[in-house]
Amino acid sequence: MQAPTAAIANPALQPTKVRWKIFLMMLFLISINYIDRASLSVAMPLIAKEFDIGPATQGLLLSSFFWTYALMQIPGGMLADRFGPRVAIAGATLGWGFFQAIAAVCTGWVSLLVTRLGLGAAEAPIYPAGGKLNGIWMTQNERGRGATLLDGGAPLGAALGAILISGLIAALGSWRLAFVIAGVGTVVAGFFAWSYIRNHPREHPGVNEAEAHYIEASHAEDAANAPKATSGRVLDFFRYRSVWGMFFGWMCFNALFYGLLTWMPNYLAKVHGFDIKQMGGAVFIMFFSGFVGEMFGGWIADKWRAAGASQSKVLRTLFGIASVVATVSIYMVAQIKDPVAVVALLSVTLFFLRWCGLFWCVPSILGTRDRVGFLGGTMNLGGNCAGIGVPIIVGLIVQATGSYFMALMLFAAAGAGLFVCSTLLIDYSKKIPV
Repeated sequence: MQAPTAAIANPALQPTKVRWKIFLMMLFLISINYIDRASLSVAMPLIAKEFDIGPATQGLLLSSFFWTYALMQIPGGMLADRFGPRVAIAGATLGWGFFQAIAAVCTGWVSLLVTRLGLGAAEAPIYPAGGKLNGIWMTQNERGRGATLLDGGAPLGAALGAILISGLIAALGSWRLAFVIAGVGTVVAGFFAWSYIRNHPREHPGVNEAEAHYIEASHAEDAANAPKATSGRVLDFFRYRSVWGMFFGWMCFNALFYGLLTWMPNYLAKVHGFDIKQMGGAVFIMFFSGFVGEMFGGWIADKWRAAGASQSKVLRTLFGIASVVATVSIYMVAQIKDPVAVVALLSVTLFFLRWCGLFWCVPSILGTRDRVGFLGGTMNLGGNCAGIGVPIIVGLIVQATGSYFMALMLFAAAGAGLFVCSTLLIDYSKKIPV
């Protein structure tokens, strides 16, 4: 009884909670990231009318962000490994805020495409750097919640983006002014990130000795289980099935998620007759359900892990449930005509699909600490290859068939691929000796 009593009497012996504040900040930054990404999807009906562009060109615009975003994933991860996540995260936030704001002065779809290319390149380091933060700041039994706080900004930002951007457009009567406000807010957030995030716990003025020791003790256990000899050559990662499972699993996940993010506003408007306010509300409900699901998945993973379940059992089970439920739900969307039922099913899809935010544990599971940024960039490269292809493919399908049915079947197939990759191909039990 002496140690707990002493800890209560002396708060300095209690670990501070700076690591959780940092990941709440990452949730905030990733939310802003997705508000800015989603702004084009929400404004697309107005932009398409103003610039007189059809579905194929709209798909090109929605895809263009991912060209540079995917291209810069591995360089962005290597930047985080080289200079630390603080520089990568703050620099990325300032950069994409600038490109979001200047989109307001575009006079046609070509110039808008150029700003989207800049937005993609600037945003690229944020996720690999966040994955590296998870490996540096979180313990083994906290990384599930760390990963879902990091990735939870995706559905939360998509949900808030639908409400905020559609609300700003409705209030101001201009998608251009809405883009400026979003961009300026992002730049302010970038300065805030630089002021608070640190590369290591002992560099942060708010971390006490107890928290630093708590984190370091967990990392010492990680180090004891790490490979005793590594090749030192990052290309050797591609000799391992787990890396390819991670790459293609995240690709399948994002084929479904980015498909919903980029085309659902248009789908609801064109197929079910939603106006801008109805669309904003429906998209908010869908993606906020995804956010709640992601937080719930992270909580389950860490609690189950702390209760003694193996890492492999926890992740394979949660990924398997998520992919099966999401696949069945999205298939049913294609069969149902009632708009309320469609929004409900899409909300179920996103609730379970976002459990796969736990994929952001995988880079730190498979790699040693100095390789986590590279693996995170590799994983996100796979995801954003889907981001490049899916908006274009869906646009071509809709233009050719006049229907969204085959596009929804494409999303269902991606869910099946996610099941195979996440449950059969990845070995979650050991680090790769690279």
